[in-house]
Amino acid sequence: MRKKVAILALGMALWAGVAGAAEDEKERLAVAAALSWLALVDDGGYVESWNGACEYFRKAVTAEQWKQSLGAVRSPLGSVVSREVASTSYQTSLPGAPDGEYVVVQLNSVFEHKKAAVETVTPMLEADGKWRVSGYYIK
Repeated sequence: MRKKVAILALGMALWAGVAGAAEDEKERLAVAAALSWLALVDDGGYVESWNGACEYFRKAVTAEQWKQSLGAVRSPLGSVVSREVASTSYQTSLPGAPDGEYVVVQLNSVFEHKKAAVETVTPMLEADGKWRVSGYYIK
């Protein structure tokens, strides 16, 4: 009996390790997508960032609305001085969003006119297997 329990415990530990590694890989890919998307925003490519966002995002806001609202928020901050990933969190459910696979990425950022900001970028895994941004906030 003890041998069966030990084998079961080992199997569960191995599975947890595999699941954790898969989550880590998803987080890595989502962070890469978030940083690539932020580069568009940093360069003033607001419409391009809308085009590169997930379908859910594009259905929620028009390209023109996004361009105007993002410009109003980002322009006063000036250019990005530095940005560092502070945390990532894999989620399958977020308030106000459809169930799916998301990674909430928080970044500690410094802008030309704002020395301490937290950017939150939330990529979502779409049906084609690509991570695309579903949300962006600055505090």
